[in-house]
Amino acid sequence: MKNVKVIIWGLGAMGGGMADLLLKKKGVDIVGVAGRGAKIGKSMYDYIQTERGDRPDVLIGAPEDVIKEGAADVVLCCTDSFVKTAFDRLRFVLERKINVVSSAEEMAYPKAQSPQEAAELDRIAKENGVSIVGTGINPGLIMDLLVVTMTGCCEEVEHIVSRRVNSLSPFGPAVMEEQGIGITKEEFLDGVKTGKLSGHVGFHESIHMIADAIGWDVEKVTQSMDPIMTDVDRKSPYGFAKAGNVAGCAMKGQGYVDGELKIEMDHPQQIEPEQVGVQTGDYVIIKGTPNINMVNSPEVPGGIGTIAMCVNMIPHIINARPGLHTMIDLPVPRVIMGDMRDMICEEAKIVK
Repeated sequence: MKNVKVIIWGLGAMGGGMADLLLKKKGVDIVGVAGRGAKIGKSMYDYIQTERGDRPDVLIGAPEDVIKEGAADVVLCCTDSFVKTAFDRLRFVLERKINVVSSAEEMAYPKAQSPQEAAELDRIAKENGVSIVGTGINPGLIMDLLVVTMTGCCEEVEHIVSRRVNSLSPFGPAVMEEQGIGITKEEFLDGVKTGKLSGHVGFHESIHMIADAIGWDVEKVTQSMDPIMTDVDRKSPYGFAKAGNVAGCAMKGQGYVDGELKIEMDHPQQIEPEQVGVQTGDYVIIKGTPNINMVNSPEVPGGIGTIAMCVNMIPHIINARPGLHTMIDLPVPRVIMGDMRDMICEEAKIVK
């Protein structure tokens, strides 16, 4: 089999990181990068950490010039967070008979909030004989798939708490703005009220993924968003919060089954948490038979985790039957240490 061919759509922090990771792997080639604006016509290597060396250059092009039928086995789509805004781009790729791995948070379980779009993506993918999945570190693994996995050793489950305490320091300006870093408490509360601040995207998706996986029927999902104030100046590479202003965002989500709170999401995130004695970590707490109390501390870094998840799911989405998939109906993610071509099943080689 020839090398697995990959196109990256969106060469920001996540897409650029995926390019760097792919260049370290065997049996895979980056055959195109789709972008916009000033990046068009420039080298991919101008925007990633890896030096070109003696590798063939990859020029960034407009999507319609790069993403064509037969051009690649998979497109890594790193352009949006929401299903409705990502939809046209995802459809564009699927209609060109190319598999898709999307980093859009809502695509981790799109039917949770966008059932019509999810059904349409499933239809388009099947019609064109290709597959699509959304994934990342959260949602996609830490606060949902990992929880589902840990229920596998339970006879019964009564209540679930999924907690992720993480640092925002590695993230760029867009995330700082979305989380309200550096603004006043009053500005934060107004931003929540008006919808200007998005905070974490994915609680609905994670809650519904967990519930559907274990057979609970979630009737209601609620969430809240509160500021994390700082009493000392904090500075990260792309954010600054002076004493008395917002240094982070504390998100909580709740899933109700038969009128009872069954699933809780707890996700405080801030810049420079260690500066004020906050230890990051990932936690799965299950009340059941038996009880589960899993701790990973410090946290799995969000950027590295999302990059790795998207790259590591490439063989699984190529192998998958045509249609829309989620992380609970594909094989468990695992790191690719050998030749990526060896992970492509014979049937996928023939059919796709």
